[in-house]
Amino acid sequence: MSSAPPPFATDTLLLTRLLPRWPQIAERILADGLGATPPAADLPDGHFRPEVLPSIYACGRAVLQAISEGRALTRAEVADFVAPVAERHAEDRFPLASLIEAIHNSAQSVLAEAATLAAPEEIDQLVAIGSGLLDLLKNITIIVTETYTEVGQSIHNADREARRELCSALLRGRPVEALAARADTPLTDSYTVLAIHARPEDPSTATADLLARRRIRILHHTLDTLSNGTALVSFDGSTGVALIPVHTDPGHGLRTDSLSSILTEKLSAVIYLAESVAVPRTQLPDAAAEVTELATLARTLGRPPGAYCLDDLLLEYQLTRPGAARDRLAARIVPLLGAPHLLEALEAHLRFGADRKSASAHLHVHPNTLSYRLRRVGDLTGIDPGEPSNSRLLAAALTINRLYTPTGPPAA
Repeated sequence: MSSAPPPFATDTLLLTRLLPRWPQIAERILADGLGATPPAADLPDGHFRPEVLPSIYACGRAVLQAISEGRALTRAEVADFVAPVAERHAEDRFPLASLIEAIHNSAQSVLAEAATLAAPEEIDQLVAIGSGLLDLLKNITIIVTETYTEVGQSIHNADREARRELCSALLRGRPVEALAARADTPLTDSYTVLAIHARPEDPSTATADLLARRRIRILHHTLDTLSNGTALVSFDGSTGVALIPVHTDPGHGLRTDSLSSILTEKLSAVIYLAESVAVPRTQLPDAAAEVTELATLARTLGRPPGAYCLDDLLLEYQLTRPGAARDRLAARIVPLLGAPHLLEALEAHLRFGADRKSASAHLHVHPNTLSYRLRRVGDLTGIDPGEPSNSRLLAAALTINRLYTPTGPPAA
């Protein structure tokens, strides 16, 4: 049973000095608590800030206000602040012991701050704050532990796994009726196929795994919100495919341009999307392979992050189709691979066309130097960049070379 601290007198000074500093204290609590606890300490700066800091700020102000009124927050009041954050950590499988350690470190940080501000005659106020923090700590620990247990046993996770298996089966062209019944998900005749590519992470570590699970959770939640809970997703934290059922709207209603921006912000990663709209169910495997390749093309070619479709990358997609012509075209650039300055000169020439002045300024070289390098490109490749048709040929060869490394000898 919670024992409420005595109410402060109206002329209390300690809380009136503590409350205005609470935004800065909340930042420090996050840094000294969750931000300093392994494996959280190895995560990118600001990883927890969007989801955790608002709860720390709101909960702290509420408990300080309650202490000033001589009462303790109820467990239900604390749960409003704590349970959503604990649920997200549990879904990410953030270690429970690390989270509890971070919570206790945070409480110590608040008490240390209050002790620094307290004058000798305010010891009774400091004791009241300490009593309130201990009561809060008890409730938070209970709520977090219960939440982790509930999430671990949640049917929600089983449903998500069933939907992931259904998505995987659709993408492989396998029988899906039994899986659809198990996932309690009706099948439709056509889907919008969406490839999602985030910047690849370093080799798997505990930190990389935490980041991947967080991205998976956020992606599922975002797509569920935008598709009214109908999206089927197969995503490993870096790459994946989502299937959005097409019902009455052939345009599918999912705005992928805005989705790319939303995911870039929420996932703290550079996001490339590629889509194919209203694909019949029997064609899903081929469509998934196509959009996956389109997303890879956009990222590899250095295109801006965003949403792409086949029309955006028609030439690049066609150039990378296997065949003897592709191999011979890619081989044209091989003699330049050992001379980066010649490749830079060719790229500048292709970018600025006949404007030698702008191209040489871009490279910070004299126009005569650029002309000499372009002549060397012609000598080594057998293709004069000065000819308009040859420029198009070399541009295509450069595109292929970025995506495909030829293994045979240079073309004669």
